[in-house]
Amino acid sequence: MATDITADILIIGTGVAGAITGAKLAQKGLKVAFLETGKRIERFEAVETFWKAKIKVPESPYPNDETAPHPVSHRLNDYYQQMGPETFKSTYTKLVGGTTWHWLGTTLRNVPADFKLKSLYGHAMDWPIDYDTLEPFYLEAEKEIGVAGDSSQDLGSPRSGDFPMPMIPMSYLDKQFVQALEGSKYQVSATPQGRNSIFHDDRPECCGNASCIPICPIQAKYDATVHVRQAEEAGAVVHDETTATRLNLGEDGKIASVDFRRVDGSTGTASGKVVVVAAHAIETPRLLLNSAQGGAENGVANASDQVGRNLMDHPTKLSWARAPEPVWPYRGPLSTSGIENLRDGEFRKDRAAFRIEIGNDGHSWPTGAPVSTAARLAQDGLRGDELDAAIKNETSRHIRLASLVEQSPNAENRVTLDPDKKDANGMPLPRIHFDYDDYTRAGLDAAQEAHDEVFAALGATEINHSPDIQGAGHVIGTLRMGTDAKTAVVDPDLRSFEHRNLFLLGSGAFPTSATANPSLTIAALSLRAVDAIVETAKEG
Repeated sequence: MATDITADILIIGTGVAGAITGAKLAQKGLKVAFLETGKRIERFEAVETFWKAKIKVPESPYPNDETAPHPVSHRLNDYYQQMGPETFKSTYTKLVGGTTWHWLGTTLRNVPADFKLKSLYGHAMDWPIDYDTLEPFYLEAEKEIGVAGDSSQDLGSPRSGDFPMPMIPMSYLDKQFVQALEGSKYQVSATPQGRNSIFHDDRPECCGNASCIPICPIQAKYDATVHVRQAEEAGAVVHDETTATRLNLGEDGKIASVDFRRVDGSTGTASGKVVVVAAHAIETPRLLLNSAQGGAENGVANASDQVGRNLMDHPTKLSWARAPEPVWPYRGPLSTSGIENLRDGEFRKDRAAFRIEIGNDGHSWPTGAPVSTAARLAQDGLRGDELDAAIKNETSRHIRLASLVEQSPNAENRVTLDPDKKDANGMPLPRIHFDYDDYTRAGLDAAQEAHDEVFAALGATEINHSPDIQGAGHVIGTLRMGTDAKTAVVDPDLRSFEHRNLFLLGSGAFPTSATANPSLTIAALSLRAVDAIVETAKEG
């Protein structure tokens, strides 16, 4: 079969990892081609789709086509083949720009101790790089994404420069938490965010549409189409609705070509001096495992048997309550502040750390309020002005906390290929084995205790804790980064130990889940890999 697509750099995936890397490489004069299984979408059409959706979940605005299927929050088992004992609940989308279309926008850095969990606390493992190594790339990533934050604020991650934009202001609700918790061990901080606080990068400032998840209607919030556009302006070509189905090895052990299938059913091959797979932490191992062949009987890049293993999330404790006075939620970005000083300490010898996200979205996550509140009050017989007053009285007091807990790496938490079920491209669906260990569960218990103390300080009543462990939307692990080819998949440059011209980008490379939302670290690691990719391309 003739090669249909050729480039210096072939990138599979157009999420934040693939897009930001592709833009930097194209701007250096390299010929870049993207393969993206999803399609291009128009923002206004996606917003309208969300408005019309009967069930409103993070994936509602976006296509879920037969040839680009993805997990959906309320129908997880349609795509994931869940093998238990726990259900993996985090999702992603397949379209140009990837899952950044519906990310929250939180852009926290890891704290230095996150890179040395084994050395400091005797738990899990250390990363092969430390905070100081990644810090300049964190700064670069903040500039590329466009992060709004308070540069004078101590979030436990030392900085060598300022945020590119001033912070998104704290909400009125946030300030009530600040006041109530003053002098306590719980320090409320403004959250760094990948959204514009001023006009920036030809995009408007945030105007508080309150729909960051699932979609920012004006693109004040960053998404990876920003870097897809930059890449195309520098000469890169995006082949959307084109699914990579198999990586083919050459006699020299490098990736010689990539088989793909287009949405119309036609097939072809693509090749590059360097192949970058940036298809997220479930789709990347799925592709590697589906590429088993002579010389890679267990799948490409999998001599260590680590591909697909150590799947993690940030398991989330969700709690909600009623404030004694109106705090006026349901306005602005879904979260503008959090409690970040609980992310490190000697306690990590015994239990997981966590950060507490303060929600501006009231009870919408746990109960579907305010719509559910209005329905209940109407069912109680209230009408007219009396109903309006009751809705205002109740919903103005809704408060919500969510603690994102670090999860231990576990080799038995893994992605494999389902032996029976395939998608329309002929690729086996992902089979998920998932559980939480005692260290992680102890962190979840500590988070609930912290929520109770915070609510008590506010004088809150009607306190509820979800009995279910929630997903944070963070798909982590499965492509462990390390220094030993026997126990890791990629080296510190994110290069496969086995195939010199293969790089695997994204949160799959994280050795541990750490304590920060992963997107900024994904971007920083991707930017750090650029020089190694360039040098490899020069080798031919």
